[in-house]
Amino acid sequence: MKIHEYQGKEVLRKYGVSTLEGYVAFSPAEARDAAKRLTEGTGVPVVVVKSQVHAGGRGKGRIKEHSTAEVLAQVLRGEENVPGKGGVRVVKTAEAAEEAAKDLLGNTLVTKQTGPQGSKVRKVYVEAGCRIARELYLAILLDRTVARVLIMASAEGGTEIEEVAAHSPEKILKVWVDPVCGLGSWQARELAFQLGMTGKTVNSFVKLLAGLCRAYDATDASMLEINPLIVTEEGECLALDAKMTFDENGLFRHPEIVAMRDLEEEDAQEIEASRYDLSYVKLDGEIGCLVNGAGLAMATMDIIKLYGAEPANFLDVGGGANKEKVTAAFKIITADPAVKGILVNIFGGIMKCDVIAEGVLAAVRETGLQVPLVVRLEGTNVDLGKKILAESGLAVIPADTMADAAEKIVSAVNTYNLRLDESSVGSAR
Repeated sequence: MKIHEYQGKEVLRKYGVSTLEGYVAFSPAEARDAAKRLTEGTGVPVVVVKSQVHAGGRGKGRIKEHSTAEVLAQVLRGEENVPGKGGVRVVKTAEAAEEAAKDLLGNTLVTKQTGPQGSKVRKVYVEAGCRIARELYLAILLDRTVARVLIMASAEGGTEIEEVAAHSPEKILKVWVDPVCGLGSWQARELAFQLGMTGKTVNSFVKLLAGLCRAYDATDASMLEINPLIVTEEGECLALDAKMTFDENGLFRHPEIVAMRDLEEEDAQEIEASRYDLSYVKLDGEIGCLVNGAGLAMATMDIIKLYGAEPANFLDVGGGANKEKVTAAFKIITADPAVKGILVNIFGGIMKCDVIAEGVLAAVRETGLQVPLVVRLEGTNVDLGKKILAESGLAVIPADTMADAAEKIVSAVNTYNLRLDESSVGSAR
């Protein structure tokens, strides 16, 4: 589960992480009032109006090739035509903040992480500006290869961190946290020195990093990214951004975080899947997949690609799926207009193949399935399951192996698409 930047900062402040003052706004008028409170209440010379979407890359879209520090410096010097027609705007007055919010709210922001479809901006965060001396990158996540929390940092923070990781990976510093002792202060100081910090900045960084680690651990976060983490001209380290993702298996312990969930930022089919405890992720292909077990689901997607097609989704119905779950899964898959065929690949261990077969047939009848369907069953009661499918009278294509299933669904989808093309040509005539 993801939350917005302003929510992430609210969480981080509870653990002693320093951030700048800011207010969320849902309308241009609220953005104007927020900017007025900041400029009149704290005397800051500039404020920043930030789009709040569940995606990174807002900074680069906003300022093109310029860094946050460069834009702020230009505004403070009173220069005109400051670049920034993307997701984040730096302004000097409450009226300018209102205009920026008018331009952002209701529009679609496209970044590398949103994909070409973009993400609609429904709220903005109006934050105080400051004088930035340096921009750094810092992230905390789980390194599954060694079963430890990993801290990654780079002196080359800001909008181009992806390029740094791709072309200069040696500039990404890594520190692993001992699961028993936690982060050692000596580790934090050593990392500060490697990032080129000196004097009181080192102590500020150590305090901030300790707070971030506490927040990560206490909230069952799976990823915490600060990009950029800044050093002010006064030598203080601040989290200028906050991207947090949480392990959904731990959310039952954190109702206050669940309350931050923004359903408008999530795919409607993924929301529906969560109601039935289905693991669903929408993809860009045209073959829908219904599989039990994450490993088998990944293998199913791989073999579809091997046979020259693309999966339309990842969908794991779990080891204990019943008729209702299978029906719900079918409805979710068929709700995607891009799906031109469905592959069901089930290994019946806890689940019995006859139960799955009955669930598949019920789903086909209930949804009025129009696209090709290939079913491969293996495991407990497999013969009975295949018999139920064969005697159903419905257009279900049976398969014996994964390769057989992949070959049949790809061929069936190609034929289906050809018929659609011929039909459209005939209609045009």
